[in-house]
Amino acid sequence: MQVSSAQAARFRRDGVVHLPGAFAKEWLERLREGIHQDLKTPTDRLVRHTPDDAKAHYWEDFWAWSEIPAFEDFLRNSPASSYAGALLDATRINLVMDNWFYRQAGSSGRPPWHHDISYFDFTGSMCVLWLPLEAVDRKSGISFVKGSHLWGRYFLRTFFAGHKTAGEAGPVNGILYEETPDIDSGADQYELLDFDLEAGDCIFFDIRTLHGARETIVTSQDSMRFTARFAAEDARIEYRGDWAKGERAIFEAAGHKEGDALDSDFFPRLWVK
Repeated sequence: MQVSSAQAARFRRDGVVHLPGAFAKEWLERLREGIHQDLKTPTDRLVRHTPDDAKAHYWEDFWAWSEIPAFEDFLRNSPASSYAGALLDATRINLVMDNWFYRQAGSSGRPPWHHDISYFDFTGSMCVLWLPLEAVDRKSGISFVKGSHLWGRYFLRTFFAGHKTAGEAGPVNGILYEETPDIDSGADQYELLDFDLEAGDCIFFDIRTLHGARETIVTSQDSMRFTARFAAEDARIEYRGDWAKGERAIFEAAGHKEGDALDSDFFPRLWVK
């Protein structure tokens, strides 16, 4: 499929768009293969968010593409980057970061309200692919605050464990960071968008769009999510607060510094118009 002009306009207006039938089942199987390989031979960044004695576990990993062939295959050869190029109206798309999540049946959690732009030292035109590897109903997925990418505001990084914020509200490197609004209590002030997804459907959202879960999710089956952040040609490194220093150390070790373009072996070029 190709992104339609109506879908691109919806992405620009709402900050999120649902793309039905975006990926063939073979790509979903390829990503499952990659997740199982990562669990078997983990990268240094693999995290388990549940205690040793938990009956069901929740894993996450990121920047794994260079070590897991299935992820690199998907990122370089699936249509994901061409979708990002169309949505961002870009001349070039680079990978910013890959990320995956795996919840075993019976595990529970609730992603906090947040936007991804504050978690990383990156600025410019960027979007995020959210791809469940099985069908998801809107109650078990993610909700998005319509139009929040256009507010021109930055919110502090919020940790998924405990939903505590990192740092204190105030200016950092010339940018004012605020506490995230209480979306739950102000439901009448915001229009929330969520979607029922069939296997192969995906969501793309602007990296500035606020999103989270309306309530705690308890999984009835094993669930896997693959996400990727893509950047257009204007993206650059811009240091944020100390809350981003863990991720910063990884790309600095690859030779990057503030002001650099996201265009290198570490941030590979995936698509050119």
